[in-house]
Amino acid sequence: MQGLLIAGRYRLADSIGSGGMGRVWRAHDEVLHRTVAIKELTAALYVSDSDQAVLLARTRAEARAAARINHSAVVTVHDVLEHDGRPWIVMELVEGSSLADAVKERGRVEPAEAARIGLWVLRALRAAHSAGVLHRDVKPGNVLLGSDGRVLLTDFGIAQIEGDTTITRTGEVVGSVDYLAPERVRGHDPGPSSDLWALGATLYTAVEGRSPFRRTSPLSTMQAVVEEDADEPRHAGPLGPVIAALLRKDPAQRPGAEEAEQMLAEAAEGRRPSMAQAFVPTQSSGLRTSGADNPGYGRHGHPAGDAAHGTPAGPGRSGTGPTAVAPTPVPPGPAGGSAGARPRRRLRTLAVVVAAAAVLGGGGAVAVQKWGGLEHSTGSGGDTNPSRTSPAGDDTASPNSGGMVPASWKRYDDEWGFSIYLPEGWSRKVVGVPGEIKQVDYTPDGGKHFVRIALDSSPDFPDANEHQLDLDDQLSRRLVDYHRVRLEKNLYRDLDGSVWEYTWTAQAKDTPFPGPRRAMEETYVSRDGIEYAIYISSPAADWAQTSRQFASVLRGWRQPQ
Repeated sequence: MQGLLIAGRYRLADSIGSGGMGRVWRAHDEVLHRTVAIKELTAALYVSDSDQAVLLARTRAEARAAARINHSAVVTVHDVLEHDGRPWIVMELVEGSSLADAVKERGRVEPAEAARIGLWVLRALRAAHSAGVLHRDVKPGNVLLGSDGRVLLTDFGIAQIEGDTTITRTGEVVGSVDYLAPERVRGHDPGPSSDLWALGATLYTAVEGRSPFRRTSPLSTMQAVVEEDADEPRHAGPLGPVIAALLRKDPAQRPGAEEAEQMLAEAAEGRRPSMAQAFVPTQSSGLRTSGADNPGYGRHGHPAGDAAHGTPAGPGRSGTGPTAVAPTPVPPGPAGGSAGARPRRRLRTLAVVVAAAAVLGGGGAVAVQKWGGLEHSTGSGGDTNPSRTSPAGDDTASPNSGGMVPASWKRYDDEWGFSIYLPEGWSRKVVGVPGEIKQVDYTPDGGKHFVRIALDSSPDFPDANEHQLDLDDQLSRRLVDYHRVRLEKNLYRDLDGSVWEYTWTAQAKDTPFPGPRRAMEETYVSRDGIEYAIYISSPAADWAQTSRQFASVLRGWRQPQ
């Protein structure tokens, strides 16, 4: 698509950001001879007609909302146009990075700088609220840090405009769940104070390097937002009381925009805000003390059983779409690279079992039989060497797979761009919520056996082995009878990878398929920086066949081109 001319005017150059809903391009305006950012709604290509109508309405609402706001801290929308049956938004290009990128690069942001950033975001929100617009998705990924020192708020894709009929469906929750205010999680109508809560959570992430309420699944994250207090920030300095005030559970007890602006201005100068204590109760600050009374936080505890990991929306580009920001290197801050800074850990969902009825319908008996259709697959039990092929003359090898998988297997060309070989008749199910981590399952029997593919466009760890070691540490504390069989570095397709195999006992309260289970995962990072995880899980009793299945899956895997 690079070089494509949109609307006879905008020439696409290079992609500068992507997320679960869209992609942002750097482009050249050939009429005014200036560089702009163009947001493409890629999600509209892969949804039903009814959902596509909602996505298109949201995109138009984003442009309409941003156009109502006149402030230097809000990214300017230049144009909205139609191309290929979809709306494209032409925006001001901000040379710099997002706050999410800065936190990822530095570990955390110094309190005074975070307060300065928060001050500009608050001013942008005040301008939006004055124009009758609620942002509803304030998070680090939507805060842009220009290389010229500017701070801008972007991505009004799920904004709500006063007087407009809502474009969300009844009961639908939009936004990144760990930045949703408690009243929004409860289903109440949001107000300006809901955006201020999200600002408080964003500032917490900036100074601590991690989101205050993120847990291992959207459900447990929302439960934490409503019921739990955040750990007391250890690196917030004078910004701490401001964050505590903004994170009050009751919106009526949060400061208003004018009061919050004064507090942030004082914190930006390194002074403890004088009025902050009025919003922070003496007995409970709204923040939880870290330490022995909170042993589980930071390890992303899960509901146990087969739900090993959740799928929280990534702070960088999840939600309704990516930000209009051109990436530039972010210099380390004063605290960059410190040993005490825990990396933010957006966990992919490795072992969630889907309900059988939701996938199988009336075809369960046939689907279960298809799990057993390996048909003389090559490789011995546990062999996951992807470089091995079928022996010469093996007539069971599929001619379309380069002789790597059984002849009866089918190639599944996934809408996300990758392809995978599996027995015919497996069902596809997207896992979790849209975000930087995209996950999809293929299963023949409603999740008793399944293969999961996870694509992470912004991995938190420098290599696959380090990521798996972190996940292994967390599972060892969460899963019943957890046992690591192996976890070791390897090479996959001439790329540094890591293979991880483990067992545990799934609990009846958590899954329709309780009992001993076993799983294996191959993870690697591609040359373009995307982390791919290829995972398989089944009852332990079936593992001899499952491991042979996985060997063939790895041989036939093709990443997006």
